[in-house]
Amino acid sequence: MEQLQPGNVNVRTLSPLALAFVGDGVYELMVRERLVTEANRPSGVLHKQAVTMVRAEAQSAAMERLLPLLNEEESAVYRRGRNAHTARTGSDYHRATGLEALFGYLYLSGRVERVRELFAVAVGGT
Repeated sequence: MEQLQPGNVNVRTLSPLALAFVGDGVYELMVRERLVTEANRPSGVLHKQAVTMVRAEAQSAAMERLLPLLNEEESAVYRRGRNAHTARTGSDYHRATGLEALFGYLYLSGRVERVRELFAVAVGGT
């Protein structure tokens, strides 16, 4: 995955929910990439596996694995996303939003290798 050029946007000024919007897409694309490169499966099977990996409960569990690896800046972005006011309630949804905000922030900052590194740990690859 190559980082798109975000233009003149300062990612530090984007709302945590805008970051999560981008991060949701980044995380899902990485899940799909991983599933397809693991094995050639029917699309219905791929879809079911992807849904299992991107649901809030799975992302929340992934975030617990990532927390010890985050630097101060990344932790602050995660907390902003986790604490954002969303339509959903529950700790899993808040942690998942934090994870998505983190992935969106890193991606838009051009830190795709860091995204890949964290993703590998998030899904148990490292």
